[in-house]
Amino acid sequence: MTVRGIVATMTESSQTPFGFSSTADEVLAGVDLSGTRALVTGASSGVGVETARALAAAGADVVLGVRNVDAGRRTAAGISESTGNPAVGVGHLDLADLGSVRAFAGAWDGPLHMLVNNAGIMALPELTRTPQGRETQFAVNFLGHFALTLGLHDALARAEGARVVSVSSNAHLYAPVVFDDLDYRFRLYHPIGAYAESKTAVVLLAVEATRRWSGEGIVANAVHPGAIATNLQRHTGGLQTPPERRKSVEQGAATSVLVAASPLLAGVGGRYFEDCAESRVVHERPPSFGGGVAPFALDPANAERLWETALTLMA
Repeated sequence: MTVRGIVATMTESSQTPFGFSSTADEVLAGVDLSGTRALVTGASSGVGVETARALAAAGADVVLGVRNVDAGRRTAAGISESTGNPAVGVGHLDLADLGSVRAFAGAWDGPLHMLVNNAGIMALPELTRTPQGRETQFAVNFLGHFALTLGLHDALARAEGARVVSVSSNAHLYAPVVFDDLDYRFRLYHPIGAYAESKTAVVLLAVEATRRWSGEGIVANAVHPGAIATNLQRHTGGLQTPPERRKSVEQGAATSVLVAASPLLAGVGGRYFEDCAESRVVHERPPSFGGGVAPFALDPANAERLWETALTLMA
């Protein structure tokens, strides 16, 4: 897989022949990932499993970064059996614990071609904070992945053409990052609002990582996988999306693997994708289940500010 190149600025370069119904295997048909290494967080359930499986089926060495190592090992064994690829490993990674993140990144050896920041939690019904005092959704969905991405920078640079995928959500349209109260010490906590804010943050991570690192051959993009019935919705009472807007897990992983590995997007960074194409910028929240990306999620000043803020939160 070759992805080194100048970060694309033409919208046409980020459109593809795939769409809403495309599956991960269809997106990677004919793509040979032999000789590459991928890390997928949260890959013991849901879309993460299918993302890892599709990359392994295309020939990549894949590591599953998971909290539950036993579940991860079972998943890895299933992926190896179904794909014939024995190079599927497991590492313990708790994104709510920055010590765990640092240990995982510090133990990584060799290049890393694809980092898929897939793990996430959604709509915790009550306000909780990590031992470091961070609001839990922000800590897991954004800050843990920020620390992981930063900790793996050298491995990404050694790949000489790495891609980072930040799994976001169309829920980001409900809230920008509120820099003055990241941990809900003054605001009333709202489960979906906190989730939305964390998903805006992961888009901004992709924007700023691309700005800082594209000269080293590292680009990052954010994706909305779509509405997929997984354990992620356990706090929301299940999937409320109209049937015609729902996706299978195989369809839900398609945009992630497209951005992670397709030659069609070589050198493209700092973008937000859904349904296997770059999203349009919308200037007001669309009706329920509408698409698009909010301008505050792509704003370079917001992205730089969040990066610098995150550095202080990790200290």
